[in-house]
Amino acid sequence: VFTVTIHMKETTPEGEEMIKCGKLNLVDLAGSENISRSGAKNQRAREAGEINKSLLTLGRVISALVEHQSHVPYRDSKLTRLLRDSLGGRTKTCIIATIAPTAVCLDETLNTLDYAQRAKSIKNRPEVNLRISKHALIKDLNHQIDRLKADL
Repeated sequence: VFTVTIHMKETTPEGEEMIKCGKLNLVDLAGSENISRSGAKNQRAREAGEINKSLLTLGRVISALVEHQSHVPYRDSKLTRLLRDSLGGRTKTCIIATIAPTAVCLDETLNTLDYAQRAKSIKNRPEVNLRISKHALIKDLNHQIDRLKADL
């Protein structure tokens, strides 16, 4: 996961400084990790297992959103918590599915296309980037710092 957060400063005609915030998430899901085929052992096998758990949780979140379930399990993985706004939230989302044209990869290609089709069915409600006064942003960031200190 690679996240870029942009804060752009503007000045209103009245002279008040406003901050416009935007965020870009780039995520490479890397596909399902087949341990037996890759020959992964020890630490690599554990990493592959964690990747598979995250992908399964992401699949459950996508299914819950597409089926309009009352509970969406965003909190079940770090990946889904990070992507909450992109999954049924207030952002524009684009998915790029990389597939292989070979017969050997047919099962993985079909799974990838099915995954992408389900993700495409999620309805987001995009909003214009938030404009907030500089003082309000600083106050909000100080509250976040205090909350994080309390969590320690």
